[in-house]
Amino acid sequence: MALGLDTTQTDRPVRRAVSTRGPRRVPLGWIVPAAIVLFWWGAYEAGWINPVLFSSPVLVVQTLWDAMIHGSFFSDLGVSVGRWLLGFGVGAVLGLLFGAVTGLSRTAERLLDPTFQMLRTIPIMGLVPLFIVWFGLGELPKILLIAIAAFFLVYIEMYAGIRGIDRKLVEVGRMYELSTGQMLRRIIIPGALPHILQGVRLGLGVAWLALVIAELTGANSGIGHWMQVGRENVRVDIVLAALIVFAAVGKIVDSIVRLIERRALGWRDSVEREMSA
Repeated sequence: MALGLDTTQTDRPVRRAVSTRGPRRVPLGWIVPAAIVLFWWGAYEAGWINPVLFSSPVLVVQTLWDAMIHGSFFSDLGVSVGRWLLGFGVGAVLGLLFGAVTGLSRTAERLLDPTFQMLRTIPIMGLVPLFIVWFGLGELPKILLIAIAAFFLVYIEMYAGIRGIDRKLVEVGRMYELSTGQMLRRIIIPGALPHILQGVRLGLGVAWLALVIAELTGANSGIGHWMQVGRENVRVDIVLAALIVFAAVGKIVDSIVRLIERRALGWRDSVEREMSA
């Protein structure tokens, strides 16, 4: 029997609660870079900066635009990215492999980890002259430098991820008599995944920095070659344009990896998720 009550008022708040969306976030990450560029431009126009030592942002943008339209920007960028990904791929695969071996075996840890920790302290720049003597100025020494830079971070994170797995989960797997493959697939890899993704992200960043060093050691192509040309011709605008490209590409790749990390680890209840909510 109808009671004659108006139920529309009680339904509306529920619909509004379901369809309400949070306010759009202000792109705070762009504020500081924009402020730096504005200060740079203002200081240059005010005559606070020596134009021989530091070009104006307008000239840097012009140089970058000319390289895109009339120069070899895209071919050089492709060469640099190819070197980066190849070197990182080699270093990351070896880092994951040895990190898993030392993480799963105490014997392998005692045998290999001290050597890796010792080699990790050798600066990349110290290997440059040695690699040039051994391998010349071709592609091999550049790939090796990038691979070595990526290897240690991926190795450390893989090792830490496996050793950080809760022993109770391993005991549960043994209780259910899981095979080695099942243990890896269901317990060890999911448990170590946060560290693995962190290692990939950090390894990509360090490999990108190693790329700069590698391409400054006699490369005939790539974005690092721009810096050599700018240095030899005292063209600060070319050097700054190359640095901007390095920064932009590194940031884009880092953002992509962070997005993958959030999607892959969406199940994890973390402080970052609470702060971003």
